[in-house]
Amino acid sequence: MKYKITAICTIIGAALCLVHYIGHEYDPVYLLFYALSVPAWFYPIFTYTDVNPLLLYVLTTLSWAAIGYVIDRFSIYRQVRHR
Repeated sequence: MKYKITAICTIIGAALCLVHYIGHEYDPVYLLFYALSVPAWFYPIFTYTDVNPLLLYVLTTLSWAAIGYVIDRFSIYRQVRHR
C-alpha cells in the first residue's frame, strides 16, 4: 500500500471525531479532542457565535489525512533518494 500512513492518520482523525461525538460531555474526552485536533485550535477564532461540529469534524479528519500524506511523501522521497 503506497499511502499507508495517510490511511492510518485518516482513521485516527475519524476515530477522534467519533469519540468526541459520543462522549463530548466528559471533560477528558473533550480535552483530548481539543488537544489533538489542529483545526479546533483555530476554528473559534474565525467563528463569532457557535461552533459547527460537523465542519469541525470534517476539518479534523482532513487535517489528519494531510499530516499522514506529508509523512508518506517524505518517506517515499527518502526511499527514492537513497536508491
